[in-house]
Amino acid sequence: MARRPSRRVAEVVVLSTAMLTFISFWRAAAIVLCDMASTAWYIGGIAIQAVGPAAPWFILAVMLFSGCVLALYMEGSSMFVRGGVYKVVKEAMGGTLAKVSVSALMFDYVLTGAISSVSAGQYLAGLLNSIFPHLRIDWHLSPALFSCFFAVAAVLYFWRQNIIGIEESSEKALKIIWATAGMGVVILGFCAYTAATRGFTWPTTELSFSHESLGWLSGSDWPRRIGALGILIALGHAFLGMSGVETLAQVYREMEAPKLENLKRAAVIIFLFCFTLTVSVTFFAVSIIPEGEMPKYVDNLISGLAMHVAAPHWVNLVLQVMVVVVGAAILTGAVNTAIVGSNGVLNRMAEDGVMPDWFRHLHPRFGTTHRMINLVVALQVATIVLCRGDVYVLGEAYAFGLIWSLVFNAASIVLLRFKVRSGREWVVPLNVKVGAVQVPIGLSAIFLILTSVGLINLLTKKVATVFGLAFAAGFFLLFLLAERFNKGKGRGEHREKVNLCNEETVEDVLKHVEKPNRVLVAVRDPNGLHHLARALENLDDDTTQIVVLYCKIQHGMSFGGDIESLGPEEEHVFTRVVEAAEKAGKSVVPLMVLSNDPFYAIAQSAQAVGASEVVLGSSGRINIENQLERLAMTWGALQKADQAPVTFRVVQKGGAEMVAEL
Repeated sequence: MARRPSRRVAEVVVLSTAMLTFISFWRAAAIVLCDMASTAWYIGGIAIQAVGPAAPWFILAVMLFSGCVLALYMEGSSMFVRGGVYKVVKEAMGGTLAKVSVSALMFDYVLTGAISSVSAGQYLAGLLNSIFPHLRIDWHLSPALFSCFFAVAAVLYFWRQNIIGIEESSEKALKIIWATAGMGVVILGFCAYTAATRGFTWPTTELSFSHESLGWLSGSDWPRRIGALGILIALGHAFLGMSGVETLAQVYREMEAPKLENLKRAAVIIFLFCFTLTVSVTFFAVSIIPEGEMPKYVDNLISGLAMHVAAPHWVNLVLQVMVVVVGAAILTGAVNTAIVGSNGVLNRMAEDGVMPDWFRHLHPRFGTTHRMINLVVALQVATIVLCRGDVYVLGEAYAFGLIWSLVFNAASIVLLRFKVRSGREWVVPLNVKVGAVQVPIGLSAIFLILTSVGLINLLTKKVATVFGLAFAAGFFLLFLLAERFNKGKGRGEHREKVNLCNEETVEDVLKHVEKPNRVLVAVRDPNGLHHLARALENLDDDTTQIVVLYCKIQHGMSFGGDIESLGPEEEHVFTRVVEAAEKAGKSVVPLMVLSNDPFYAIAQSAQAVGASEVVLGSSGRINIENQLERLAMTWGALQKADQAPVTFRVVQKGGAEMVAEL
C-alpha cells in the first residue's frame, strides 16, 4: 500500500503590492492639491503677462469652473475604480482616441513637474537675491540657471519618494498642504489689514493682450471686435489654475472606504482650498503691488505681495521667507503629483496591453512600477534643461495637454450617458428627462466650454500648439508601435502584478498583519468571490485585517524550493482579489500556501494568524454541510487547549450563509 503523504503546509507565500495600501481622503486631497494649489504661485504672473491687470477676474472664473470639472471626474470615477482619461475615453470612443487623449495628458504631466519645480527655483533665487545685500554678500544668482539646478534636484527627490511608494509620498503631501494652509492664513491676514488701512482697488475689466498672448491672432482686430472671443482667449491663459485635476481619478484607486463618500469629501476640500488661495492672492497682488513694481515679480508674484503689505521691512522679509519656503515645498510637491498621476495613467495602458509588460515590472523591495516612474522623471528632467528656467514659456506650453485631456474626458462622459445608462453612483447635476433618456445639460455645457477654450488656445498659444502637437504625436506613435509589438504575445485579460515574499511557516505571516482582529477568507474560483465581497462590505478596516488565502494543491512528499512567480490560475484569482479590495477601499493581505489538503491549510492558517472568523464560498463539488463538517474535523484535530473560539461562515452566491461556532 502506498504511504499516504503527511498533511502539512510546506510553503507559504505572501503576495505584496503597493496598490493594496489605501489612503484617507485627506491624503488623496493633499496629493491633488500639491498640483492644483501650487498654481497660485505662478498662474497670476502668467495671466497678468498675457492679459494685463484684468487677469484676476478670469482666474476667478476658471477657479469657479474647476468645481464643474471636479464634478466631471467624480462621475467618471464612480463608474471606473481604475479610471481617468484613458479608461473613460476608451469605453466611450475606442482605443485610438484613448491613446490620443493620453498622449496629450502625458504632455501635461511632464510639463507640470517642470513648471512647478522651475517656479520654485525662481522664488528661491528671488529670496536669496533679496537677502544677500542685508548679509553684505556680494552675490547675485541667475534666476534661470539657479531654478534649473533646483528643479532637477526636486524632481530626483520625488522620484525617490515614488519609488518607495504612495503611502510615503502622500504623507509628505499632507504635511506640505498643512504648511500651505498656515502660510495662506498669515499672508491673507496681512493682505486684509493692508486693504483696510490703504484701501482696496478692484482690478480693471479691460483686457490688455500682449503680442505673445495672441499668437497667430496677433495683428488682427478680432479679439477686440468680438468680445466673446477676447474673453475665451483670456480664459485660455488662466486655465492653468486647474492643473492636476486628472490626478483625482488616479488616486481614487488608492482611496480607502467609503470610496465615493471620500471622493466627494476630497473634491470639496480641493475646490475650497484652491479657490480661496488662488483667487485671493491674485486679487490682492494686483491691488497691493504698485504697477511699476509688478514686472519684477511676475515670476514670483506672492513674494512681491509679501514685500508690499503694510508692515515693517523686517516683517516683509520674514513673510517673504515663509512664502518662498512653503511655496518651494508645494511647488515641488506638484512634481510628486505629476509622477503619481502619470504613473497611474501608464499603468492603465500597460494593463490594457498598450505598454509593454516590461514596464509593469515591480520594484523588488517596494512593489512600485519603477520603470514607468523612471520614464516620466527622465522626460521631466529633459524638459527642465531645455526650458532654461522660463516659467512663462512652460506655462503657455503645458496648457495644451491640460485643456485637450479635459475635452476628451468631457466628451466621453457625455457619450457614456447614452451608451451606459446604469452603474453610476453619482452624476453631474442638471439633467432633463426626455422620455426614457436623461439629457445631460450640465455635462454638455462643461464640454462646450472646454472645447471652445481648447480651440481658441490652438490659435493663441504658438508654443503650446507646436510643441504640444509634436509631443502628443510622438507619444501616440510610441503607444501605437508598442501595442502592435505586444500583439500575438498571448496577452489575455489583465493580470495584476505582485511581489512574492516566501516565508518558512504560516506563523511568519503575522509580521505582515498589523491590526488586532483578523478574518481569514479562503478563495479558489476567480469568478466566485462573492464571499470576499461580503466580508469586505462588513469589515471595520480600522481594527480588522482580512487575510485572503489561496491554497495551491500539490501532492507528494516534496514541494520544492521558493516560488519565484505565480501561475496563470493564481494570477487570475489574485487579480480579482486586488480588484475587489480596490473597489471596497479596504486593505487585504494576500496569502498563498502549498498543501496536499485544502481544509488542513485553511485551519492551520487561521490558527497561525489568530483569525476570529473564517469565511468560505460555497463549493460546486460538495455541499455546505460537508464543507463545514470537514473543516470542523480538521480544526478539532489541530485545536490547542487555549485556542480562542472561531466562527466558520460559508456564503452562497445568493447571499444565504451557514454559520458554525467552534
